[in-house]
Amino acid sequence: MQGPAGKSRPVGVALLVLLLGAAPSRPGAPRRYTPDWPSLDSRPLPAWFDEAKFGVFVHWGVFSVPAWGSEWFWWHWQGEERLGYRLFMRDNYPPGFTYGDFGPQFTARFFHPDEWAQLFQAAGAKYVVFTTKHHEGFTNWPSPVSWNWNSKDVGPHRDLVGELGAALQKRNIRYGLYHSLLEWFHPLYLLDKKNDLKTQHFVSSKTMPELYDLVNSYKPDLIWSDGEWECPDTYWNSTYFLSWLYNDSPVKDKVVVNDRWGKNCSCHHGGYYNCQDKFMPESLPDHKWEMCTSLDKWSWGYRRDTKVADVLSESEVILELVQTVSLGGNYLLNVGPTKDGLIIPIFQERLLAVGKWLQVSGEAIYASKPWRVQLEKNGTSVWYTSKDSAVYAIFLQWPEREVLYLKSPITTSTTRVTMLGVGGDLKWSKDPDEGLHISLPRLPPSALPVEFAWTVKLAGVK
Repeated sequence: MQGPAGKSRPVGVALLVLLLGAAPSRPGAPRRYTPDWPSLDSRPLPAWFDEAKFGVFVHWGVFSVPAWGSEWFWWHWQGEERLGYRLFMRDNYPPGFTYGDFGPQFTARFFHPDEWAQLFQAAGAKYVVFTTKHHEGFTNWPSPVSWNWNSKDVGPHRDLVGELGAALQKRNIRYGLYHSLLEWFHPLYLLDKKNDLKTQHFVSSKTMPELYDLVNSYKPDLIWSDGEWECPDTYWNSTYFLSWLYNDSPVKDKVVVNDRWGKNCSCHHGGYYNCQDKFMPESLPDHKWEMCTSLDKWSWGYRRDTKVADVLSESEVILELVQTVSLGGNYLLNVGPTKDGLIIPIFQERLLAVGKWLQVSGEAIYASKPWRVQLEKNGTSVWYTSKDSAVYAIFLQWPEREVLYLKSPITTSTTRVTMLGVGGDLKWSKDPDEGLHISLPRLPPSALPVEFAWTVKLAGVK
C-alpha cells in the first residue's frame, strides 16, 4: 500500500487501516479513534496522569560507559567530530576503539531494581519513565530487531526494562517507557534520509516493530516518545501507531503519551505536552503539560566528572515542583545511573529530600488543580493549588514577624486556616482592603515541618 508522496506503509499498518475502516459502529460501543490528529487529539487524558504530579526520569544506556559530556556522546564524537570529544577518546582509549566497544562495559552489575523502586517510592514519585532506547539505538530489552545491540545480547545480559517494571508494579508505581524514534547512525535511517524520506525502511523494520513490541510485552502506562525532530509524523507513521494504541492495544484505556511524534507535533499534538526540554510556561496553559528536567544541569546521562555545583539544590527542585504543579503541570525529574547501575549518593539525597517534603506537603500537590490565581508576590512568593473546596498557599520565604499576608483569597464566615505538618488552627484577620493576614506558628526553624516551601491550607475561602 502506498501512502502520501509514494511512501510505503508497513503491512501491519495497512491491515490495521483496513480493520479500522471495516469495523461497524455499534450503539454504546467504545469510541474508535482514526489515524489523524483531530481524532487522536480529542481523546481524553486518563485521569491518573494529572493526579500523579511527580515522576522520576531515568536516562541509562551505553552512553553511561564513557559518562563524559552528555548522553549525546556518540553524536558529538563521531557525528559532529567535536574536538573535545576526539581528544577525550585519544587520551583515554586505544586507537581504533569504536562506540560499539563500549557495549560490553555497560554491565549493570550493581543494578538492583527493587532498590531503585524503593528509592523512587521514598521520593514520592507516582510514575517512573525509563529509557528503553536512546538515539544511540541500544535497547534495554531484548528487542527482536536490534540484534547484538541490546541488553540481553551485550553488556548486562538482562532484560532491564522488564526487571524494573516488575519492581515498580509491586509498589503500584506507574511505568512509563521512553523511546527514541530515530537512531543517529542506523544504516536504514541514513538511507531513508538520503532518499529524502520517500522511503520508510527504518520505520517499518525498526521503529514501529519496537514500539509494538514494547507495548505488547510490558504494557506501559505511558509512552514518552523522543527523537522526532528530523522527520514529520507522516514519515514515522505516528498517527497509525497511536490509533492502534488507543483502540486495540492492551493498554488502550490507561496509556498516556506525550507530544513528540514528528517535527510538526511538539506542543500541538499528542496526549500531554512537553513542548521542549525544561519547558516552564509563564502563565497557566490550557492543555495538560509536563516539565522534564535533570538533577544534573548539564546532562541527562551520568557524567563521571559531575561537580556539586552542577546539581540542582533541594530548594531549586522543590521550587520547580511547586511552580509546575501550580501551573497545572507534572514534574518529571531525571537521574542518570552509572554503567554499573548505581544512582550516586547526591542524586539519592535529592530524591529523598523531595520525598520528605512531599510527606508533609503532598496534600497540596497530588491530585490538586490550579486555583484561579497561581502566583502572588507580597514580600514573599506564594504559589497556589486547590483540591475540592480547599485552597493551598505555598510560600517560599518565611515572612518577618511571622505574619503571612495573602492578597488573593476572599474570606467568608466559615474561613479556617491550618498549616500542613502543624497541629491546630492558625489565627488570622481580614485585611481592610483585600485578603487576610495569617499568624504563623512561632517555632524555631528545627521544629518547622519542612525547611522551605511551607504550606497553609485555607478552607471556606473564595
